[in-house]
Amino acid sequence: MSTAILTGQPVPGSSLEGDLRSLGFDVRVASDAGDAETLLATVPAGERVAIVDARFVGHVHALRLGLADPRFEAAALPGAVTVRAAARQALTRALARENSAASGTTAVTVDTIADRVVAALDADGVPLHRPDLGTLVAVVPDDPQARNEARQAVAAVDDEAVRLRTAVKSRDGFFTTHFISPYSRYLARWCARRGLTPNQVTTASLITALIAAGCAATGTRGGFVAAGLLLIFSFVLDCTDGQLARYSLQYSTLGAWLDATFDRAKEYAYYAGLALGAARGGDSDDVWALALGAMVLQTCRHVVDFSFNEANHDATANTSPTAALSDKLDSVGWTVWVRRMIVLPIGERWAMIAVLTAATTPRITFYALLVGCAFAATYTTAGRVLRSLTRKAQRTDRAAQALADLADSGPLAEIAARPLRRKGREADRTTGRSLSRLSGVAGAVVLLTFWTWAEPYGSWLPVVFAVIYVLNAGAAVAQPLKGALDWLIPPLFRAAEYGVVLLLAAKADVNGALPAAFGLVAAVAYHHYDTVYRIRGDAGAPPRWLVRAIGGHEGRTLLVTVLAALLAPTEFAVALMALAVVVALLVLVESIRFWVTAHKTGAPAVHDEGEPA
Repeated sequence: MSTAILTGQPVPGSSLEGDLRSLGFDVRVASDAGDAETLLATVPAGERVAIVDARFVGHVHALRLGLADPRFEAAALPGAVTVRAAARQALTRALARENSAASGTTAVTVDTIADRVVAALDADGVPLHRPDLGTLVAVVPDDPQARNEARQAVAAVDDEAVRLRTAVKSRDGFFTTHFISPYSRYLARWCARRGLTPNQVTTASLITALIAAGCAATGTRGGFVAAGLLLIFSFVLDCTDGQLARYSLQYSTLGAWLDATFDRAKEYAYYAGLALGAARGGDSDDVWALALGAMVLQTCRHVVDFSFNEANHDATANTSPTAALSDKLDSVGWTVWVRRMIVLPIGERWAMIAVLTAATTPRITFYALLVGCAFAATYTTAGRVLRSLTRKAQRTDRAAQALADLADSGPLAEIAARPLRRKGREADRTTGRSLSRLSGVAGAVVLLTFWTWAEPYGSWLPVVFAVIYVLNAGAAVAQPLKGALDWLIPPLFRAAEYGVVLLLAAKADVNGALPAAFGLVAAVAYHHYDTVYRIRGDAGAPPRWLVRAIGGHEGRTLLVTVLAALLAPTEFAVALMALAVVVALLVLVESIRFWVTAHKTGAPAVHDEGEPA
């Protein structure tokens, strides 16, 4: 429930009170600051409260953006201010000062209670969100002529058209922008008018994608065609849920997590459906290796995105010739779209998968996906490496901690890192030492994956290199990750762990090994994505007990190589499946508990416009 306190004398013929009620506010009228302070004291502490000047003239959507956005604890627009529970005491103090001060003694040259309260909140250091209204009107007229002019300005702009337009992301892929959003925004409005929530639409998108995966698993041409069509429809719903959230300002912590998590679940479940369909259609079992390879490549590509963004989230002196060139290219229309398409974002990628599924075979679909994603990963990673080498930025403690959390280091890496930590934290911050550390990790990853690939199944040599990898993994995180290229360490860890599981399962050459490996990588990848979404929501990384319980990346890598050396191929497949089940249960139970609790306890709503490709 929300309460709006109108201050001043209501204007005859004004629709303001009705507009506020339509936004879910219980409206109360106060004649002056003292009356407003009295009314504020009667509003329960947990409710959102708004102070609005009774003379306000503006679009309903301007009021919605300024007063009803759940992402911000405090927000303001001309003639109106709103706060949630966290800023309630500051609002009470501001009203008390306004009530006790003589009107002629104020140093602020504004003439509405709401604007004077805003000035007081600013002075107290309360962060106030001020929405960009664009063409929308939000003013407090001083006289009848100004009021008439303001009403004419309101009539000249269709706020529903603005609301529909702004429901679409300002920056999106070519396929999404030109082939989905022109009509999905109207589907979002249809959902809003029928009381549907973004979470319901997100769930519908997941169910549709799972049905698509089931159709692909039939292995028939009709099933493949149906799968392609359903995958596109699932993507339409995937766009709709975000547009519905922006259209109706239904942001939530739980919703952001569901949207991001379900995107990964849909895509990887579809990969599994294609692999099953290929097997039923008579293709060899190695299509599972292609499916797992596609998941590994896509996940590592995302980790590159996440790590780079977190490393530079709050970096100072953020300058780079490469970044300047990128900004220059973004100022030319056709280069913007080309650059957005070649990174194969989710819209282009799903469209390609859908078309190839319907028209070709799962094997061809995976080949095209692997080639396209490999090119996109090379392009984006090379650009980010150049930016990192040419910029002069001081990485912060927050960025270093985020990279350490993304590294997912377990107990073995902690033990290996202890002797190195005694040498001091500052000693490892030079560029030379940072590059040396990165080289050590990269070399260990290359050696580990090479010998895993080169040695016959059951060899102990991969175990030896897994131990070397563990030692290098500990050395890599012994000091704060503040080097220019330290953001590459988490994706290197992901490539090592996922790659070893893929290679050992493929070399086992028994039915069930590759599907079991697919399940294990999917469970671990979920944990890694969950870590990212917690960091993005400023909720911190998953608890250390969970990371230790599932071994950390280095512990799982060593364990899988030991199991491959000790067990027969059939037993190895069973062990992989058992490990996948254990990891999945631990991470899913803890993750669901965390996000549901965060939602119920009123964690700040988030909405991520920067979801990676």
